[in-house]
Formats: sequence, C-alpha cells, structure tokens
Amino acid sequence: MFYHGIDWVYVKKEYPLLSPRRNVSRKCPEQLADRVHLLQQFGVEPVHLLEEGPDFPAERCIRECLAFGDTVFAFKEVSSPLWQLSCHEVGVEVLDLRKCSLIFTRETSANVQVLFPDVPVLYAESP
Repeated sequence: MFYHGIDWVYVKKEYPLLSPRRNVSRKCPEQLADRVHLLQQFGVEPVHLLEEGPDFPAERCIRECLAFGDTVFAFKEVSSPLWQLSCHEVGVEVLDLRKCSLIFTRETSANVQVLFPDVPVLYAESP
C-alpha cells in the first residue's frame, strides 16, 4: 500500500487531482528550493507517498503521514511513472484521490464522505 498525508483544507481545494504544479505560488522558500532540486533530479516535482513494506509497516506510514496533514489517503497501487525518492518514499507526477482505497482522517467523516461516498473512512486519533 501507498500512503499520502495532506490537510483536508487542501483536499477540498485540489480535488480530485493532486499536483505540486498547481500550488507553486503558495510554497515557502525552503519548499521552493526542494522543488528546484527535485526538478533537476527527476524533471518533475512529484507528489510524495510512503510505501508500506516488511520493515516499514502500515501503522508507521499512517503515523508519519499524519505528521504532514490531518488526512491520509491509502492506495493499493499508484500510476506510473513512479520515482523512488528515498528508501520508503516514492513519487508520482499526479495523484488521483478518486483511486484511493481507504482514508484515515481527523476531519469529520461526514465531510469526507461527501467527496468519497464509496471509500471506507476511519477516524484517526490526534497524537
């Protein structure tokens, strides 16, 4: 499984597709520098996801994603091309939220169900 953490406010703004190109103007200087590095390395600024594995269980992926946002989208698979960004992190050019298989959120589940009526939603406790 692959996991992406994001604040719900951005989900509502960006739905249904997440792409870093759509929010360049909102990035701080540190994020812009990271963007330039990724563009030089991969030719694109990818959407980051954590990939579950034997030494990186789902619980850890979810916990780490919740550090980046109040909502975590889980995907059984993601579209190609797929870039290996680090040992447990991959990137894709565009992430289609409609293809998620499970959502963990601190947001009111009724709000989530409006956009994702057929996706199971689990409430994530605040740390």
